[in-house]
Amino acid sequence: MRVGPDFHPQRESWSEHWSSARLEQVTRQAAQPDVRQWWEVFGDETLGRLIEQADAGNGDLRIAGLRVIEARAQLGIALAGQYPQVQQASAEVLASARKRSDGFNPRSGAYLQYGAGFLVGWELDFWGRFARAIESADAAFFAAQANRAAALVLLHAQVADTYFTLRTAEARLRIAQENARLQKRSYDIALKLFKAGETDELDLQQAKTQYLGTLSSIPDLESQIVLARHALSVLLGRPPGPLPELDASAGKEGVLPLVDRAVLQDVPADLLLRRPDVLAAEYQMAAQSAQIGVAEADFYPSVSLLGTLGWSASSLTGSPNTLAVALGPSVTWNVFDHGRITNNVRVQDARLQQLTVAYQNTVREAAREADDAATALFAALRRDSILNDAQGAARRSLTLANTIYREGYSDFQRVLDAQRALFAQQDAYVVNRRNAVGSLIALYKALGGGWTTRAPLVDAATRQQMQQRTDWGDLLNDASAPPVTDVSSQGAAR
Repeated sequence: MRVGPDFHPQRESWSEHWSSARLEQVTRQAAQPDVRQWWEVFGDETLGRLIEQADAGNGDLRIAGLRVIEARAQLGIALAGQYPQVQQASAEVLASARKRSDGFNPRSGAYLQYGAGFLVGWELDFWGRFARAIESADAAFFAAQANRAAALVLLHAQVADTYFTLRTAEARLRIAQENARLQKRSYDIALKLFKAGETDELDLQQAKTQYLGTLSSIPDLESQIVLARHALSVLLGRPPGPLPELDASAGKEGVLPLVDRAVLQDVPADLLLRRPDVLAAEYQMAAQSAQIGVAEADFYPSVSLLGTLGWSASSLTGSPNTLAVALGPSVTWNVFDHGRITNNVRVQDARLQQLTVAYQNTVREAAREADDAATALFAALRRDSILNDAQGAARRSLTLANTIYREGYSDFQRVLDAQRALFAQQDAYVVNRRNAVGSLIALYKALGGGWTTRAPLVDAATRQQMQQRTDWGDLLNDASAPPVTDVSSQGAAR
C-alpha cells in the first residue's frame, strides 16, 4: 500500500495538438538531418567540429553531467531505505576484584567481565514511505538527465549562433573594406581634380567624409570578430586564444548560408512536449508528488522489527557464558503531532501546485519561442530576395553614375550617393541573412533540437580526480548519458 497521490502529467489540452500557421510555412517533414543534429542543415563541417569540441570541454555541460551523478547517488540513498535502518554493535570490558567481608582487597584476585551486543531495526514499509521516497529520487534522477539535455540544447544553439555572428562580422568587414577601397579611389580622384582646379572643395570634402565614415566602421567590425572568437573559446571550455578549428576553414570567412525550411522528424506539438526543459519540469512535478506520500505516511504508525543479540562472559573460573536473543515488533505513532503532519502535507501539496503552474508556463513559453522564431524566419526569408535585388540595383546605379559623371552629364554628388547606397544595401543584405540564420537556430532550440552527444557524463580526467578522493564503485565507470524519456514511460533507475 502506498499513501499519497499517484502522479499524472498535468498537460493542458492545447499542447497535445499545438501548431501555428507561421510554423507550418517554415518547416517540412523529412528523415534527414535528424533534429538532434540539426546543425547539419547548414552543411558546415567547421560548425560540426566546434560543437564536438564544446560537448567535450564546456564547463556548464560538465556541471550538468556531475549533477546527474549526484542525483544517481541520491537515488542510492533512497534505495537504502529498503534495508534495515538501525544497525548498532557494542562491546564492553569491565575489570573487577573479589571482595572479602573485612573490605576490599585487591590482592584477593581480579577478574574481567566482558560482553558484546548487536541491534538491528527494520521499519516495514506498510504505507509506502520508502517506496515514495524512491519514486521521488527516481524522478529527480530523470530530471537531472533532462536538465543536462537542456544544457546541450542551449550549448549547441549558442555555439552555432556565435559562429554565425563571427561569419557575419567577417562578411560585413569584407564589404566595408571593398567599399572603402572604392571610396578611396573616388576621394583620390576628387583630390586630384581639386588640386588641378577642375572642381571645388565641396566635392573633395564630401568624398573624404564618405570615405572616412566607411573606414571608421572597420575597427568596430574587427573588434566584433575578436569578441566572437573569444565567446567561442569560452563555449568550448578554453581561455580566449587561437581556434585551430576556425583556422582550418580558410576560404569560408564570411559565408552565410540560407536555409528556407527547418527539417523536422515529428509534429511540432510532440517536439514541444519532448523539449528537455519541459521534461525536466514534468519530472520535478513527479518527484514532488511522491513527497506528498512521504509526508502522509507520518499519519500512520510505523511498525519495525527489532532484533537483538547479546553475549556476556567472565574470566572467573566456572562462570557461565550467556547468549541472549530477542526478536519482536516495535510500534511508533506520532499521535500528538497531527497538526504538524497535516501542515507538512499541505506544504508538499502547495509545492506540487507551484511546480504544476511552472510546468504549464514552461510549455507556453516554449510555444511562444517557437512561434516567434518561425515568424522572424519567415520575415527574413521574404526580405532576402528583395535585398538581393536591391544590392544588385545599387551596384548597377553606381556603374551608371560613374559613367555619366565621366562623360560630364552629372555632378560628383550622384556618384557619392550611389556609393553610399551600395554600401548600405550590401550591409543590410548580410545582416538580414544573419537574422534568417539566427531565427532558424532559435526555432530548432525552441523545439528542443540538439540534445544528444557522444561525450560522457564525466570526462576521464574528472573521473580520475574524483576516484582518488572517494570510492565511487562502478558509478563513474558507467557514466554514459542515458536517453531522456517521457515521464509516462519513467522507470526506476536502479
